[in-house]
Amino acid sequence: MSAHPREIAIGLGCRKGVSGEVIASLVREALARIEQTGAAALFTVESKRHEAGMAQAAQALAMPLHYLPQEALEAVADKAQTRSPRVEALFGVPSVAETAALVGAGPGAVLILPRIARDNATCAIARAPLMKETAS
Repeated sequence: MSAHPREIAIGLGCRKGVSGEVIASLVREALARIEQTGAAALFTVESKRHEAGMAQAAQALAMPLHYLPQEALEAVADKAQTRSPRVEALFGVPSVAETAALVGAGPGAVLILPRIARDNATCAIARAPLMKETAS
């Protein structure tokens, strides 16, 4: 086990009007599926800023929520593992949750939990790349 927890990025997507409790519950389920822990933050696309459920979930989870520009998600679209034709038509990326997680975790990020979905909400988790150098 690593002595230094690695930051994880939790990407979120949802249909209009999804409640904060649904989103928060899905995030808790996603976190329970991974063994790695560490500092975490929530990420989604800028166009979801108007979704009250996103902010409510962030508050319930006590995690920061970051809104990312569409272009940033498009830049990592080729790294997405799942595809939704509906999401591609609306947002130009195969998965808002996966691409938001990848962007949130930074360059070289890897998905550690591909998109999961429930009740019109989606969640994915990415991890920052492993550090090659050791701390002295």
